[in-house]
Amino acid sequence: MSRLRSVPADPVDRAYLPLDEWRLVESRPHQDLGLTETLFATANGYLGMRGTPEEGRDAEIHGTFLNGFHETWQINHAESAFGFARTGQTMISVPDSSVLKLYVDDEPLLLSIADLEEYERWIDFREGVLHRELIWRTPAGKRVKVSSSRMVSFAQRHLALMTLRVEMLEGSAPIAISSQIINRQDFRDDYGKGVEGGPITDKADPRRTTDFTHRVLEPLQDWHSDRRMLLGYRVANSGMTLAVGADHAVESDAEVEQLVDTSADFGRQVVRAHLEEGQSLTVRKSVTYHSSRSVPHRELFDRCRRTLDRVRAGGFEAQFAEQRAYLADFWASSDVQLPGQPAEQQATRWCLFQLAQAAARSDQWGIPAKGVTGSGYEGHYFWDSEIYVVPFLTFTQPRWARNALRFRTNLLPKARERARELNQRGALFPWRTINGDEASAYYAAGTAQYHIDADVAYAFAQYVDVTGDLDFQHRDGVHVLVETARMWADLGFWRLTADGSASFHINGVTGPDEYTTVVNNNMFTNVMARYNLRRAARAVRELHEADETEYQAMLVELDLDELELEQWDACADGMHVAKDESLGIHLQEDRFLEREVWDLSSTPAEAFPLLLNYHPLVIYRFQVLKQADVVLALFLRGSEFTAEEKRADFEYYDPITTGDSSLSAVVQSIMAAEVGHQQAALDYFRAGLFVDLGNLHGNTSDGVHIASAGGVWNALVHGFGGMRHDDGLISFDPRLPDGWPELSFPLTLRGSRFRVRLVREEISFTLETGDEVEITVRGETVTVGPDGVTVPLADQGPLLDDAVLARPVGLGDERADGSIMTSHVPKDPEDPWEYPVASDPDDIIDES
Repeated sequence: MSRLRSVPADPVDRAYLPLDEWRLVESRPHQDLGLTETLFATANGYLGMRGTPEEGRDAEIHGTFLNGFHETWQINHAESAFGFARTGQTMISVPDSSVLKLYVDDEPLLLSIADLEEYERWIDFREGVLHRELIWRTPAGKRVKVSSSRMVSFAQRHLALMTLRVEMLEGSAPIAISSQIINRQDFRDDYGKGVEGGPITDKADPRRTTDFTHRVLEPLQDWHSDRRMLLGYRVANSGMTLAVGADHAVESDAEVEQLVDTSADFGRQVVRAHLEEGQSLTVRKSVTYHSSRSVPHRELFDRCRRTLDRVRAGGFEAQFAEQRAYLADFWASSDVQLPGQPAEQQATRWCLFQLAQAAARSDQWGIPAKGVTGSGYEGHYFWDSEIYVVPFLTFTQPRWARNALRFRTNLLPKARERARELNQRGALFPWRTINGDEASAYYAAGTAQYHIDADVAYAFAQYVDVTGDLDFQHRDGVHVLVETARMWADLGFWRLTADGSASFHINGVTGPDEYTTVVNNNMFTNVMARYNLRRAARAVRELHEADETEYQAMLVELDLDELELEQWDACADGMHVAKDESLGIHLQEDRFLEREVWDLSSTPAEAFPLLLNYHPLVIYRFQVLKQADVVLALFLRGSEFTAEEKRADFEYYDPITTGDSSLSAVVQSIMAAEVGHQQAALDYFRAGLFVDLGNLHGNTSDGVHIASAGGVWNALVHGFGGMRHDDGLISFDPRLPDGWPELSFPLTLRGSRFRVRLVREEISFTLETGDEVEITVRGETVTVGPDGVTVPLADQGPLLDDAVLARPVGLGDERADGSIMTSHVPKDPEDPWEYPVASDPDDIIDES
């Protein structure tokens, strides 16, 4: 049985994080600082602030990030070759403005040592404001109530608001609040300790970020007035520019003194007062960040001033009200309801809130793998966005989805350059990037993942089908589809078979499973490329029918020969998708079955993830998967496969899938539900749902797993809700888990929003906004209107025994060449052993 299926029903540490369906609450300071800094991060897709304490200490990983704001550096290959990635890109931390240090009797508040009578920190997903309240008994015996808040605005993407209120409950004391802006990118602490040297790229975990040891943020100007500070910078190598500004407003019933100063890497406004018992002091801090690829910092200073002036004129309460309204709209079109499942409900809403924090105001930047909550994966954009996140946006927040896809359109010129560099026509999107250049230094698990082109095309096609946004298709989508289709037609080749027919093959690629690299005819790649080719030809023909003028302009702009469409059709129709008839499965790649099977059940827990404990060549010799590959293709292109094929494929690949990638569990859950492994579906769902709240992969401190959060929505809607979409047609075949009384969620289809409510005996649909829509439930077509419609259900689909998933299929069977398929674990060379010699294949399997 997969180790992902052993996740407890609620793996969250409730001693620190008590259950609340609409809030994430910390009832006492958590010992894992990095974890809570991620869980309580506040962000809007452009600006993100980790959940470090207002005092700035203690903290594991400080970080304030702007989407796309990065440094570049030369990738130094020990043995370079033509076409290797040359320019590394790393999202950097901008100056930290979250610091509001408190001193009482000149003693600093430090949570790690403070005598706290009361403590609570929380974020309500309907408010989008991080709050903290505590009562501190100082070493001198004074009792002080400290209340703070932090908000990154959705409505004003460049704006963050912070408050700190201090009230003397017992005693009197001098109070000082030091509001600061600190360049932590170049200075590791609050006291000016800097760094030297160059980028550090030799790190044990490739998922973590690069650390720089040269000065990254070059100061350009600092300025201050009585209540405002401005700092300006240029990034050393990338040339990007930045301005950060802060305003302060102070309220108190005691006399107050204020001091302000700035320097190249530091800004500070100090507020002093002597508070008697019952008196209070409040500091309100508004902060703004503006960045650019090239605009001079003086222009960015002006933008900062305008943002801060609006807050000064309108006040904080108006901003809080805008935030609540923004999130009310978000939840109306996104909230998935799980009555009777409080732990799952809280975690689901937390995941959906993270998707808002990652995508809402990315505004035509990409969606980084960690959003703007941490520096993991260096702030890069991957295929994750198009396959795991954009579907959620398409069905709930179409405008956000359009923005995410516009980012790919803007990358087309760089993608064309990359294709030419790899001797291909069309466009090849970089595997990981910020600025459009390929940043993956390891091509086998990076550039070789050509499937990213088809993933992008899939997202474009799905968006148009679901939203009906033909204007976007004709202006942007067709360009992406044409250039990606050209790449596939050029990359593949035709091969004649013994019976004289021909099939189209794609060699030398890597699929989603990064434990099986640079192979021929990866099944996921070929299936998705086939869809890409067909949708490109269709998009061109639809444009021809819709707008002859635009069509002719597109032919000229792309230098498109109409005969190319026939080529794409032929390549798609002839696409090679290999099957092994003896096992009845699709081959992940041509030679997959030639490998021995990795015995995951005998692999010690400390050996996972395999990529951190085994050389890639060791892993590549085995049938073992990092994440779903064939199974993902079955989900995305489900209409192309029979129910029998899906079950056979799932039951073969599931037992050899490690789940070392956080992307895997949610896909396994969806397909387990469809084929009938209902308990496995629920187990995998929990493994995806609690990836971060339960820190199941041990690296939540690096930032939220945004794609996994998107996968949670997919697992609920596609897996348990049974929703599928094909060419804009929406169908349902539900799989409500045993023990769940109800599942409810909204969907937006071509401008109409309707809510789906699933219980064991029936599924109902109610139109909330827009025109009536047609859907199908298990083959029955129904129309959804304001009065709603209900369809009775005989059952929740097939129910299969999960015992078959405990052991890989085919062990002990003969391959086509007569060899026996066996299973084992690579041994430590310090522990000599030999393969057993036995005449009975079962003996080989048992003993090895």
